[in-house]
Amino acid sequence: MVIAARTAWEQASALIVTYAFSFVGALILLIIGYILSNVLQRSIYAGLGRFRGFDETLRKFFSRIVRYAVLVIVGVTVLAQFGVQTASIIAALGAIGLAIGLALQGTLQNIAAGIMLLVLRPFRVGEFINAGSVAGTVQEIGLFATELKTFDGLFVMAPNSELWNSPVTNFSRNPQRMQEIAIGIGYGDDIALALKIYADMAAADERILDEPAPNCFVSELGDNAVIVAIRYWTKSPDWFSTKLDFTKNAKLAFDANGISIPFPQRDLHIITTGGDKPARAEASPKVLLE
Repeated sequence: MVIAARTAWEQASALIVTYAFSFVGALILLIIGYILSNVLQRSIYAGLGRFRGFDETLRKFFSRIVRYAVLVIVGVTVLAQFGVQTASIIAALGAIGLAIGLALQGTLQNIAAGIMLLVLRPFRVGEFINAGSVAGTVQEIGLFATELKTFDGLFVMAPNSELWNSPVTNFSRNPQRMQEIAIGIGYGDDIALALKIYADMAAADERILDEPAPNCFVSELGDNAVIVAIRYWTKSPDWFSTKLDFTKNAKLAFDANGISIPFPQRDLHIITTGGDKPARAEASPKVLLE
C-alpha cells in the first residue's frame, strides 16, 4: 500500500511538474506574444505613416489586424502547450468566421468599399461630392460609412458600398471650374452691347480668371428671346458665389442699358363654330406667361 501511495505521489508530482512547466511556458509565451503584438502594431502604424497621404483610418485598421492576428496565433499555440488539439479549434474558428462573413455580408462589403475609398481617394474630407442619391460635403470617411453634410446643413451617413458602386462627381477636386451663364434678351435689343456688358463684368470681377479667357457668345435663338451666354473659369471655392453675383449684376446692367429680358409669350387665337357670333371681334389677344 505504501508502495502504491508512493507511486501515485510520484506520478502526481511528475504531472504537476509537467503542467507547471507548461503553465510557465504558456505564461511566458502569452507575455511575449502580447508585447510582440503591441510592438508590431506600433511599428506598422508608424511605418505606414511614412507614406505621404496614407489615410489615418487605414493605418489604424491594418495595424490592429496584425495585432489581433498575432494574438490569435499565440492563443492557439498556448492551447497546444496543454495538449489541446488545435486542428479542431482552427476548423471551428474557420467555420465561425464563415458564418459571420455570411451573416455580415453587407457589412463586409461596406468595409471592402471603405478600404477602396481610402486607398483610391475619389474624395477627401472637406470636398463636396454627388454620389448616387446623396450630395454634400464629406465630414468623415470610415470603414463602414461616410458622413456628409448637405448644402442645407443636414447630416447624412451613406454606406460605403453605395458610394463605391455609384459614379462620384467631385465638385472640389479640381482647382478650377467653368461656369456658363445664359440670359435671354429681346430680339430688338443690341446683341453686341449685351456681349460687351458680359465682357466688362468678367474683366471687373477678380474672381474670374484671365486664363482660360472668358468667352461671350450667342448660344441660341429661342422662341421669345435671343440667348446670350458667357463661359468663364474661377477657382473652385469661388464658383458658387461668382455665379450668384454675376447673374444679379447682369440683370442690373441690362436694365441700366435698356436691354430687356422678355417674358415667354404665346398667341391665343379664339375660333367660334356655330351658335351666336360674338358681339365684337377681338384681335388675337396675347397671354403673357411668367
